[in-house]
Order: sequence, then structure tokens, then C-alpha cells
Amino acid sequence: MKARDKRAVATLRSTLAAIDNAEAVDAAAGRGHPAAAGEGAAAEAASAGAAGAGAAVAGAAVAGAAVAGAALGVGAAEVERRSLTAAETEAIVRREVAERESAADAYERAGQAPHAERLRAEAELLNAYLDAGAEPD
Repeated sequence: MKARDKRAVATLRSTLAAIDNAEAVDAAAGRGHPAAAGEGAAAEAASAGAAGAGAAVAGAAVAGAAVAGAALGVGAAEVERRSLTAAETEAIVRREVAERESAADAYERAGQAPHAERLRAEAELLNAYLDAGAEPD
């Protein structure tokens, strides 16, 4: 494989990763994940258990509830990823191009011309994909 092809593959993989990350569901929201529903119950049981002799019994009840409510099987706790529109995907690729051009300018100002050239070549590659997608069939 040519060195230029390796750079192109790395650039495309990086951009695909950015698109993949944009498709992820917001983890902070806790939507659809069984562990998010059980956090309040576990905290309540822990404070009740610390109050006296029933701590071991309350702890066992919490452990049993957590296991009983757990998702089982491969992918059982997975949530469906977002579907990006063509415009959202294009915006991500354009942002990747802009980041590379900005970094290339910074490298050039710092006297690192080889790094700047590599980043500009990556930006050109991505722009070529954007231009190819803009042409009518």
C-alpha cells in the first residue's frame, strides 16, 4: 500500500469516527438504561440499612433488586443510535475540514511546514468527497 493511501485511509477512518460519535445517544440523559432507574432505590436502601440491625437484610434486598432488574444477554442494554441526516453528516465532514485547515495554519505559523502540508492534504481529500457528493447523479 502506498504511503498516500495510508494517509487517506487514516483520514477517512478519523472522519467516520467523528460521524459515528455524532450518532451516539446522550449518555447523561440515562434514557432506556436499566441502571439509571435503580440508582435512587439503591441510595434509599443504603440509608435505611445504615439505620440499624436490618442493614444486612436491606443490603440483600437491594442486591436482589439490582440483579432482578438487570438486562441480560448480548446487547440487552444497548439503545438505538441516532440516524443522521445527509445535512448533519455533511456538516460533520465540513467541521473536520475546518479543523484540519485551522491546525495546518497553526503548524505553519510554528514553522512546521511538513505537518501543515499533511493536514492540508487531508482537508483536500475530504473536500473531494464533499464535492463528489454535491454533484447531481
